[in-house]
Amino acid sequence: MLEIRNLSKTYKGGKTAVNNLSLHVRPGDIYGFIGHNGAGKTTTLRAVVGALDFENGDIYIDKMSIKTKPVECKRIMAYIPDNPELYENLTGIQYIKFISDIYGISKKERMERISKYADAFEMTPNLGDIIGSYSHGMKQKLAIISALVHMPKLMVLDEPFVGLDPKAAYTLKGFIAELCSQGSAVFFSTHVLDTAEKLCNRIAIIKEGILVAEGETEKVIGDASLEQVFLELTDNE
Repeated sequence: MLEIRNLSKTYKGGKTAVNNLSLHVRPGDIYGFIGHNGAGKTTTLRAVVGALDFENGDIYIDKMSIKTKPVECKRIMAYIPDNPELYENLTGIQYIKFISDIYGISKKERMERISKYADAFEMTPNLGDIIGSYSHGMKQKLAIISALVHMPKLMVLDEPFVGLDPKAAYTLKGFIAELCSQGSAVFFSTHVLDTAEKLCNRIAIIKEGILVAEGETEKVIGDASLEQVFLELTDNE
């Protein structure tokens, strides 16, 4: 569903954020992307969704290059950054309908899905309110609902659990598992190692732009915990 092949990204000033990164996310995978702040996680995710140009390598979404077929790739993807920027002057329901229109979701399907996801995230009473009045957590829930409404084949999330209350985080985990059980894939960055260890069937650890571990979660961590393995692989001492 996602193949990153020899990805490198250097910013102006000479800082290399990602260095020759390769990994493969299969249909059905819940794939955790782990690293310290500044390790290259967000740069990688933004390159994957076509929001950031890169110099070397290529990225394939369902075997299509994000460089040569960006629109086709984006049709089957959903991206939620760590700080969702939404249209503040729309109401919640207007925003979801706008996203549904972009992805060509029928009125019947969208209403069924909006009811399902808005109820689950306890957002139904607030969908008529202006987004500018929402808290950060409510904006994050709205972004998640809008992503789930079009049933993406690949969902890309940057620190999705930060800012969510425990119940909403639990709800999101359930919908991630449901989506992947239907053949989609989820690729997300996180600092919450315990969640990654329990939720992800595959993980990758990045340090200073370089992949230092990758594979099935059980094989990467062995008899240790993900926290122990992460600290051993990323310790600068």
